[in-house]
Parts: sequence; structure tokens; C-alpha cells
Amino acid sequence: TPTTLHVAGGATVLGLSFWLTLVLFRITWRGAEDSPGGTPQSDTTTRPTEPRAPAPAQPLAVGGSATAYASRASDLLALTKPGIGFLVVLTALAGYWIAAPAGAVELDTLLALLAGTALVGAGANAGNMLLERRHDARMRRTANRPLPAGRLRPITAAGFMAVLTLGGLALLWAGTGPLPTALGGLAWLLYLAAYTPMKRRTSLNTLVGAIPGALPPLMGWAAARGGIDPMGLVLFAILFLWQIPHFFAIAELYADDYRQAGYAMLPVTQAGASSAARLGALYCSALLPVTLLPVALGHAGRLYLLCAVTLGLAFLLAGLAHAIGRSRPRARRLFLLSLLYLPSLLATLAIDRI
Repeated sequence: TPTTLHVAGGATVLGLSFWLTLVLFRITWRGAEDSPGGTPQSDTTTRPTEPRAPAPAQPLAVGGSATAYASRASDLLALTKPGIGFLVVLTALAGYWIAAPAGAVELDTLLALLAGTALVGAGANAGNMLLERRHDARMRRTANRPLPAGRLRPITAAGFMAVLTLGGLALLWAGTGPLPTALGGLAWLLYLAAYTPMKRRTSLNTLVGAIPGALPPLMGWAAARGGIDPMGLVLFAILFLWQIPHFFAIAELYADDYRQAGYAMLPVTQAGASSAARLGALYCSALLPVTLLPVALGHAGRLYLLCAVTLGLAFLLAGLAHAIGRSRPRARRLFLLSLLYLPSLLATLAIDRI
């Protein structure tokens, strides 16, 4: 039945979200433990060293081995940042599923939305790696990426980015219409033309970067409804507010790397990290009442209300704890809780509105 299908879809979103949380927990835990220093960052700033020149990419020989082609395919996949791409697609799926009335899910539209969003997001991530390849060479955790390590040529990455982006936009246009396509194009443009260069100039980059990160659920909403209404904007606001403490926690965990690469992330100094922790707690406090708006707008009931309050208070307490006594373990805890918070909230909303 349509109701069963909706419940199954929401449960799938939740299950995939927990899987993604476990994967990112493993990556973040290992990365944070390997990064220099285990205490809050000092207030001393060092002048970034000149990036080492990426090694020249080695072209595949004619008749190259299957292993060589598999390695090249793996490097191309790495350009797309599949972990981030998965989360982007997940939020677009949630936006569509929440917007579509039970029994009104159009499978062809949904598939076009997911595939188009995945391709445009992959193109944006590939473009980000292309633009930041010299800065990635300065950071321990990114120095082995395909471009700074010299396994791929910039021209290859540029062509790959163009194919992914144009293919994704074409698919969105054909399968979902002009509005989701325009939102996808706007997200791509803001990510590469605004957020990426701002990372080296101002700590405001996090606020700007949160805009394209909040657009995928709005794309899903527009694909299902053909327009944007207050509930769609609420989803956008939830994603926007959630990203600030999420990314501030990441920036603190990798502050040494960001400082070495010359990125103007707020937590690269002790004073900046303290400000970021306080701002993170402020955004957590703003997020809680916003997540209650779906109930006020009639799009959710008691199950979602209970989930939103419980998750919101847990997220807020984690943010306040980090703001009061800033430390790497508390920053890591806030980051991991953020990974659990968002998909759980969206999945519960998708199930409860039936």
C-alpha cells in the first residue's frame, strides 16, 4: 500500500543514515587520532609553508592492465567525495519523500532527482578538489588525494567535473523540471565560486558554504510539489542551522591542517576556536525551535515532536558542553552526534507525517 511504501522509504533513509554515521565515525576517529596534537589548539599561528608541487600524473599506457584502470577509476571516484555525496543525496531524498503525499510518489521523477543531484554534487566536489589541489598538498590528511599526489592531471579532473555537472543538470531538467535544476545549479555555483575561494580569505566561509549544503532537500521538495512553500523553507533552515556546529567541530578537529594550508577557518586559533564553540552552541539553540515548526505547520505529529525535542536537547547539550569546556573529545562527540541527529530527524519526519 502507499502507506507501507512511505514507511519503508523512511526506514530505508534511517538505516542508510546509521550506516553512514558508522563509516564517518571510523574515518573521523582515525583521522583525528592521527592528526598532530591532542589538545586544544594554541593561539600561535605559523606562516603556511609553500605547497609542494604535485607530482606529475602518469598517463595510462595503451593496453594497460586491469589493475591500472581500476586504480584510475578509484581516483576518479575519490574526486567526487562519495561520503559527502551520499549525505547530499540522502537529504534530497528526504525532501522529496516528506513533500510527496502518500501514494503520489513518481518513481521516474524520484530517480531523476537522486541521480541528477548525485551527479551535480559529484561535479561540485571534483571542482573543489581541482581548485584546492595545491592547498590539499599542504595537509597531511589530504596530501594523498589524486590531484596533489599526481595520480590525476588537472585537465582530467576538469573534464570529469564538466561531464558530471552537465549530465546531472540535464537529468534534473528532463526528469524534475526547471526549479530543481536551477536550485542544483545555484548550489554548484555557490560552492565553487563563493565558498571555495572564501575558505582562504574569511572565516565567514562556513556561513556561505551552508547555503549550498541546505539546498538539496529544497530540490527534493520542489521536485515533489512543483514549487516552494513554507515547509520547504523550514527544511532549508534546518539544514542550514545544523551545518554550523557540524562544520565548526570538523574544523577544530583538523585545525592544524587548516592552518598549515592557509585556510581561514574560525577554529584555527584558540581564540577563534572558543568563538566557534560558542557560535556552535548558539546555532544548536536556534535549531531546536525551528525543528518544531513542522508540527506547527501540520506536517508532523507526536512521534516527530518527541524525536525533535529529544535529539534537539541532546545536540544542544553537546554544543553547550563544548562551549563551556572546549576539548578535542567534546568536539569529536559533537561532530558524531551531528551525524546521527540530522538523518534521524529527517527519517522520523518522513515516517510520522503519514
